[in-house]
Amino acid sequence: MLLGAKTVTAATAAWVLARYLLPPAVSTFAPFTALVALQTTVYRSVRDCLQYVPAVAAGAAIAAGLAAVAGIHGWTFALLTLIALCVGRIRRFGQQGIQVAVVGFFAFSSGQGHIDYIGHLAASVGIGALCGLAAHLALAPARHTGHRQQAVTNLYTTMTQRLHDLADTVEANDPDRDHLRQWRRDWRRLSAECERIRHTIEAEIENGRMNPRRTIAGSGAALPRARETITVAERSMDHLRSMTRTLDYALDSGELANLPATFRPHFSAVLRAVAAAMEEIGQASPTDPDRLDAKIDDAASELNRVQRQERTTSAASPAVHALQGTLLTDTGRLLADLRSGRQSLAGT
Repeated sequence: MLLGAKTVTAATAAWVLARYLLPPAVSTFAPFTALVALQTTVYRSVRDCLQYVPAVAAGAAIAAGLAAVAGIHGWTFALLTLIALCVGRIRRFGQQGIQVAVVGFFAFSSGQGHIDYIGHLAASVGIGALCGLAAHLALAPARHTGHRQQAVTNLYTTMTQRLHDLADTVEANDPDRDHLRQWRRDWRRLSAECERIRHTIEAEIENGRMNPRRTIAGSGAALPRARETITVAERSMDHLRSMTRTLDYALDSGELANLPATFRPHFSAVLRAVAAAMEEIGQASPTDPDRLDAKIDDAASELNRVQRQERTTSAASPAVHALQGTLLTDTGRLLADLRSGRQSLAGT
């Protein structure tokens, strides 16, 4: 709504000024340029203006040059189109490359290539760009660093709660099959949520560029850290989804009930230790590397203890050994990704 209000104000002001100062034939370019200059972020607005204005200048120059040298004819219009399309492909113009041809058509047809029309057109574009950027800078887009950090924290809170739920499922004598299947569906929803949060973080990083609004201290490092944290969450979620699927299949086949009584509490302790490490990663404040290392090491020690115990247990059936091996492998890979993520977070 704020962007819409600023756009209406800037476009109207640009049109009024252009109508008052310039011929009516070029006044439309002012509000159109104001629309270009009012993107969702200040950075994108400046970038698009720096692409649009040179594209306008190139199109007008090509039209004026052809009209002066060869006149206004059908074949010169075709030549104008060809040249403008080729010039518009220059990377410098970015997404505004098509404006080389569009402005060239206006300057060639309406302005007949006259130099005074070209000057008025350039002035109209300048008025629109100034009105648009002035409106953006006068009331710059709000900063949402805290909201993005909180979204990451909420995601990790949900993931750690699911880990605790899985630990309870392993220990329970009569696990709830419906809840387990609901968690499998939740992982798909959380995967989509990861992608959405990543998109909002990228948008907020761009929103911070050239934005005159003040924000919380340390936001320059907070958003890159949040982005890395989402990457860790996405990798971790693959293993959590696999673990949940394994428990669901084991519950259906009856193998979950056959897990040794000594394995259940120890493996549940591993899952809870991993949850503590994930909770440390997901907090909004910067992670203490030493504390995180200690929590990951605690989880790894618990996992090693269970692995040694599983290798020395021979009474269980091959199917139960396979189930234990799958769960321990997924947990080991999860811990490896958390340790790798700790290294990437240390660099942000």
